[in-house]
Amino acid sequence: MQQRGSQAGSRRVVAENRKAYHEYHVLETVEAGLALTGTEIKSIRMGRVNLRDAYAAVEGGEVFLHRMHISPYEQGNRFNHDPYRVRKLLLHRREIAYLLGKTREQGCTLVPLRLYLSPRGKAKLELALVRGKTLYDKRRSLAERDARREMERAFKAR
Repeated sequence: MQQRGSQAGSRRVVAENRKAYHEYHVLETVEAGLALTGTEIKSIRMGRVNLRDAYAAVEGGEVFLHRMHISPYEQGNRFNHDPYRVRKLLLHRREIAYLLGKTREQGCTLVPLRLYLSPRGKAKLELALVRGKTLYDKRRSLAERDARREMERAFKAR
């Protein structure tokens, strides 16, 4: 379910959800396609996307992405889209069944980590199976990051 070798380097990341790494423990990641309209993909190519509060949910055997903001396309006139509309994620049936089982039994959530364009120009979403961090976990990860920074500074000073 991870990225394949040579394709991973040639993708263009459009949006990233850095807040997700602070708020959650990332357990697994899955690549999913998006069912989009014409003006949405044009806005994505311009980089006008926000993943900050987005989440995915399995509903009726399908996975839907909620609260992802794609700004309206400037030249889109009356055919423009709703910025917060619910978007369908394109996954294989076995992947959907696996994610449904994990979210039900373990109390995990599906959160988008990054949105990127594949080498063929298709919009892809890296979806993560996550578990929420407690306050002391967040403090520990901040302390580890600061310690790592200090060590790097010390090595550079030598």
